[in-house]
Amino acid sequence: MTQVEQQVLLEQLKSDYRQILINYFTTDKTLKEKIDEFINAVFCANIPVPQIIEFHMELIEDFSIQLRLEGRSDEGLLDYRLALIDILAHLCEHYRCSVSK
Repeated sequence: MTQVEQQVLLEQLKSDYRQILINYFTTDKTLKEKIDEFINAVFCANIPVPQIIEFHMELIEDFSIQLRLEGRSDEGLLDYRLALIDILAHLCEHYRCSVSK
């Protein structure tokens, strides 16, 4: 994969992760599918776990800045750690299943 292709893929994955975060605490019926698609893409592209954590931290920082600009508290963003844990757990399970085969 070329450097440009890799950058485009990372931007797409970050966008997908952003949508997952936005919808994580909603009743979106397709969220599980979106998480599975994200995990499959990350797994197939061999994206390291620290990159996922970086996505998360950057997005939470962006959300925090936006909330502060709106004069609102950003304390609720701490709950989104659950989304990161959920994603990483799914990814680890994917790796575990691939190793056992």
